[in-house]
Amino acid sequence: MVKRRASLLGAMLRVGRQQQRMLGALMAPPAAPKARKKAAVKATPAAGAWLSLSFVNLTARMRYWLYLPASAAPGVPLPLAVMLHGCEQSAADFADGTRMNLAAEKAGYAVLYPQQSAVNHPQRCWKWYDRATQQGGGDAALIAAVVRAVLAAYPIDRRRVYIGGISAGAAMANIVALNFPGLFAALGMHSGPVFGAGHSRIGALGVMQHGAAARAEEAIAEVLLRQSGPAHLPTLVIHGEDDAVVRPVNQMQLAGQALHLNALGGESVEKLTEKAATRRTRAHLMRDVYRGRKLMLRMVRIAGLKHAWSGGDERFKFNAAAGPDASKLFLDFFSRHALI
Repeated sequence: MVKRRASLLGAMLRVGRQQQRMLGALMAPPAAPKARKKAAVKATPAAGAWLSLSFVNLTARMRYWLYLPASAAPGVPLPLAVMLHGCEQSAADFADGTRMNLAAEKAGYAVLYPQQSAVNHPQRCWKWYDRATQQGGGDAALIAAVVRAVLAAYPIDRRRVYIGGISAGAAMANIVALNFPGLFAALGMHSGPVFGAGHSRIGALGVMQHGAAARAEEAIAEVLLRQSGPAHLPTLVIHGEDDAVVRPVNQMQLAGQALHLNALGGESVEKLTEKAATRRTRAHLMRDVYRGRKLMLRMVRIAGLKHAWSGGDERFKFNAAAGPDASKLFLDFFSRHALI
């Protein structure tokens, strides 16, 4: 009898440990692709100034990096791209992996890279799933404050300020743009989850895998109720067909949100462009939606791409070498837009 009880107790303990492991796996962030040791990775530096700075106010502090192109003429206002890294990335790793500074040097852009603190999140994830943040508080308010501080300190063209990012950074860029509509002329998202759902870590994982279904349209309706005037946010959405971390259903729902936000109905015109694979570029489909002659929404779906920045330096996490070059796609899209 004693042996039977001991056997039963052992089985119960084994089941308990299995449940704990399952819960731990659910709560853990998705596994990242392996990367070479950081000491072995040396990115090609861009020719401009690379500044490491900090923003401090009464309640918070945020580090950020700012790239100023060498080609800039003294005193001439520059367009500014605000770029937000993903989980398990630093701002510098994101800049190097995407080669955004090299693209910005050619296009004449300044680039601002806010960085999430490891104190706020151990994997440096932006808390895009937090309800208060989705309504313009938390990280969103702090990023907007950093942007305004840079606008006040440097010769930036305030009509040509843009925001974008990858994964959690794409989600946060979307949140900032939606809650501070007079600040940004366009938005770019690469491999990002749909806006307005989640509200917990487990909920966020559900959104990343399945999207937000009916909540997607409801969330944008709530944004429109908070805004005093009509919405105007040209949007670029890039996603890989083989992304198993943030599944492509999120891209479709983000596009639907952009259509709703910008009231792109029967008068809009769509154009589809399909490009075959080459030695350096994956096959991809581009869907453009115009209001008159103005490009309001561009979707790029890339064949074979997983959860990684297209056309990046694959020595860094979450970057894939094969194109199309997402950094160039971002800046080309941004260059079409300015605040009125």
